[in-house]
Amino acid sequence: MNQSAHEDKDFRALMGDVKPLRRSANRADPGPRRSRPTEAQLARRESAQEELARDSFLSDDFVELLPPFDPIVFRRDGIQQGVVDRLRHGGYAAQSRLHLLRRPLAECRRALPPFIHEAYAHDLRSVLIVHGRGQEIDSPANVLRSYLAKWLAQFDQVQAYVSAQQADGGLGATWVMLRKSERARADNRERQQKRRG
Repeated sequence: MNQSAHEDKDFRALMGDVKPLRRSANRADPGPRRSRPTEAQLARRESAQEELARDSFLSDDFVELLPPFDPIVFRRDGIQQGVVDRLRHGGYAAQSRLHLLRRPLAECRRALPPFIHEAYAHDLRSVLIVHGRGQEIDSPANVLRSYLAKWLAQFDQVQAYVSAQQADGGLGATWVMLRKSERARADNRERQQKRRG
């Protein structure tokens, strides 16, 4: 008996009681079809809707594109020009940084609100957002940079923002000055009262 005949006989011995599937039943039975979503699916759906609602105040509608070599500057009423100048020149240490380089616009739109809210909650005053920009003189306008200038003004916590100096990222980065939280203001008042005696 040759090798292939021997293997064929062994195979038949092993598969002797196996019956082929009928053609109509050649698929696994997944069980009854669910017509309603499960509790876990409903919870995930609700969580996603809440997340969308949280950051939906940041518009992704039309934005006027900023030229690549124009700095961005914004300050609310009551903020002195000297504060903005000091911010521009890196006079305040970067207490936190957010890097948005090469990230899709939708992801940046989701990342910005938690970053600003968390920085404000931890009493941070100056943060740096790195977003990048084209390096060539004929570079197209940076879409993210244009949206960022629009979005930052929509946060109540943001007092001012300005393009960074070359050492801090140049026009590819933006310094943001956040207002003091109520807790920080109360601490400040308490310190001043103790000094006065």
